[in-house]
Amino acid sequence: MDVCDGRAAARNRTDGAPVDETVSDLDLLHAHVAGDRDAFAELFRRHRDRLWAVALRTLADREEAADALQDALLSAHRAAGRFRGDAAVTTWLHRIVVNACLDRIRRRQAHPTVPLPDGVRDGDDGTGGVEPAAPVRDHDTAMVVRDALAALPVEQRAALVLVDVQGYPVAEVARILGVPEGTVKSRCARGRARLAVMLGHLRTGGEQPPGDASDVPTVTRGNPRAQQAVRSRSGRSRPDADQEEA
Repeated sequence: MDVCDGRAAARNRTDGAPVDETVSDLDLLHAHVAGDRDAFAELFRRHRDRLWAVALRTLADREEAADALQDALLSAHRAAGRFRGDAAVTTWLHRIVVNACLDRIRRRQAHPTVPLPDGVRDGDDGTGGVEPAAPVRDHDTAMVVRDALAALPVEQRAALVLVDVQGYPVAEVARILGVPEGTVKSRCARGRARLAVMLGHLRTGGEQPPGDASDVPTVTRGNPRAQQAVRSRSGRSRPDADQEEA
């Protein structure tokens, strides 16, 4: 399918006709570069929910996540002509979103602020995306898990969000983060080890142990509790963050 076909299919959405889902992401990106004003919007529509979930769970704050997602999409919109095709378009989009989130976390660590509770203001709908939410009966547990995940060093948190929460293969996450697969595995292992200690009381039904929880080991991969959005308290990573890279 050539660029003209991709542009025509993207315009179907504006005309109210069903979008041709057989048009590839790459065709839409090429159509956008060629000047189609609707193609990038269609590309974003396809991947919006997952990109939003990654941003929200990585930043742990709806307002910050919405801003990071907007920054990332503006970057992608402007950089589309430089896309080399060395990865899938969705991988490229995720990489830009994750980098935007990590940039915001690092700025937040350099200039810490006190976030609003849950990172949500009354009447704030963020991007309008669906925020992953826990059932009411699991709300307290979800809050504990969100706090624990937010306490991880940023690189470990990003890897766990992509692998354990979003379910991406390690190889894909390595491409998104731009690191070797072994580094992704190491970050996930260290992050799970920390979470296992911080969340160990959930297994026994006891109270959270007092004291420093940084010695933390393994949250089960695919733990449904980790499917929740995460709230950050201070945004500070621990001083021993990510010493695993060789």
